[in-house]
Amino acid sequence: MPKSRKYEGVVFRRKESNIWWIRYRDRNGNRRRESTLSEDWNEAQKKLRERLDARDNNVLDVVRKGESLSLNQWADFFLENYSKPPLRMEKTHEVNLRAAKHLKSAFGPSKLVDITADHIELYLRDRLRQRVRTRTSLGIKEGGVLKPATVHQELRVLRRMLNVAVRKRLLQANPCSGVEFPVAVKGLFRPHYVTWSEQQHIEAHAPNYLQNIIRIITETGLRVYKELLPMKKDQVDLENAVVWIPESKTPNGIGEVPLTALAVDTFRKQMAIAGEGQFLFPSELNATGHLKTLKCVWQKTLRRAKVSYFRIYDLRSAYATRLSAAGVADEWVTQLLRQGDSQVFKKYSQMKLQMKREALQKLERQANEMKTPFGTVSGTVAQSSTIN
Repeated sequence: MPKSRKYEGVVFRRKESNIWWIRYRDRNGNRRRESTLSEDWNEAQKKLRERLDARDNNVLDVVRKGESLSLNQWADFFLENYSKPPLRMEKTHEVNLRAAKHLKSAFGPSKLVDITADHIELYLRDRLRQRVRTRTSLGIKEGGVLKPATVHQELRVLRRMLNVAVRKRLLQANPCSGVEFPVAVKGLFRPHYVTWSEQQHIEAHAPNYLQNIIRIITETGLRVYKELLPMKKDQVDLENAVVWIPESKTPNGIGEVPLTALAVDTFRKQMAIAGEGQFLFPSELNATGHLKTLKCVWQKTLRRAKVSYFRIYDLRSAYATRLSAAGVADEWVTQLLRQGDSQVFKKYSQMKLQMKREALQKLERQANEMKTPFGTVSGTVAQSSTIN
């Protein structure tokens, strides 16, 4: 009969050493010993509790592996398994590669568990002081100081890397959550609210196919580069007013998207000018391919319309904002956007605030129109005031 164990784990010191050690048993009953690398008894007790909790949750081996994993190793694993298509677009993977090059040079040998918020903030401050370096045939050429948006992109890539590590139980928490970006980044992640009149004004200065793209995105919320431009004609079912999305940015994006009457009419117009190919938006450069980018035509259209530049992706935000402003519940808007995270509404709050301000301005204009030049109120309002 096995001997009963009174204690699940113990903290002890070895002879002629001030470092505390811990001893405990895993789920199989095997005894394990580890150094806490600390002379603080409370820290050693905390380490023991963490080990026992990990054992009870059956993630002890994963946690121990995370403590020995360096950022170099994890970055390579992340880029190979969580950055490449079809999980992410090729452009996103290229951005991740560029950011990972700088992150690995700064944190590469460090263990994941040793990276703290203070270390990350020091790295960001150092990067903001550096200059752009371009490799030429004559050597390295230095340009201006790095833009804050460029450095913030590296922080976002690091945050995503460590978020995956947290989900895999390799980290208890993401240190990026405690990081405060050293400088303000102008206009970062603040979508542009497109009013209906502004949308019509932009469409009036756009070529026909771009008019249709603008109208489709604001009526369906499709992702422009991942879902709309690669769309084939057989994905569109005008009779049942739906389109099928077989590949998207996230698993939640795959499925049928309902169409409004305006969207059905726009899809019908685009099919009339798309030609005989299989793609709804064929490429002018490749007879068998589809449009890859709208960057140049979008910038030229906004310039002709004399509208300040904003991303074409913000049209998707306008779609969500109009739904929310019309009284559609947030849960339903999340499903119509085919998003997995309901926190997506945080970036729409600024746009809804702008809509409220516009409503107040209309109210003020209506009140001003009711006043006479002498400051008295005309019409029925004047009569009611006289009676009172």
